[in-house]
Amino acid sequence: MMIAPIKPRILLVEDDPNLSLVLQDYLEMLNYDITLCRNGKEGLQVFQSGQFHICILDIMMPVMDGFTLAEEIKKINENIPIVFLTAKSLKEDRIRGFRLGCDDYIMKPFSTEELSLRIQAILKRCMARSNDVAKEEEPVYQIGKYTFDHKNMILRLGNKDRVLTRKENALLKLLFENRNQLLTREIALKSVWGNDDYFIGRSMDVFIAKLRKYLQEDPSIFITNVHGTGFKLEVKDVTL
Repeated sequence: MMIAPIKPRILLVEDDPNLSLVLQDYLEMLNYDITLCRNGKEGLQVFQSGQFHICILDIMMPVMDGFTLAEEIKKINENIPIVFLTAKSLKEDRIRGFRLGCDDYIMKPFSTEELSLRIQAILKRCMARSNDVAKEEEPVYQIGKYTFDHKNMILRLGNKDRVLTRKENALLKLLFENRNQLLTREIALKSVWGNDDYFIGRSMDVFIAKLRKYLQEDPSIFITNVHGTGFKLEVKDVTL
């Protein structure tokens, strides 16, 4: 007996009745399982009671806006991919979106084909990460005085554990794999975020600052900026 493949489940939160129905019909035609909500509060309630592979959120919505909804969703599941849909073109809004941990930011008007391709790319990256974890048991890395458990997203110093976010975890692993060498901004952005957009670059600088703070208790560890080029994780006497 053939088992039907699981349809990727998408939470779509969009208050525009025409656009939301067009997107729902189009994505269902592409074999996605769509749950449609018309405001942020409803979207949060549905997310709390269901399992989803990706969330597509409008920003300008009644009751609860998309930014606030994304914050609440990330509290529940830090690893869930989020795509923002918006007519807002302000640079500050895009930066805020990426700081909240979104995976993509699509300006209205847009083509449904563009949206579907971006969804495919995000789900493909997520599937690749899941397959990599399933294929092998990752070692626990030693970074100076810190122990870095990449599989469980934990940075440990002594008996103190810090649980990392998905992007903090991926970025620290990339820095460690290139320790004492230059890690270019382009490689970091494409590896962790999927593209090297300027606004995502601003978001990455925030994550680098966070990692510096997390590692500050060991003076033998430095994350240095190579101006206009990238970063370097400098570690002395590192062993696996």
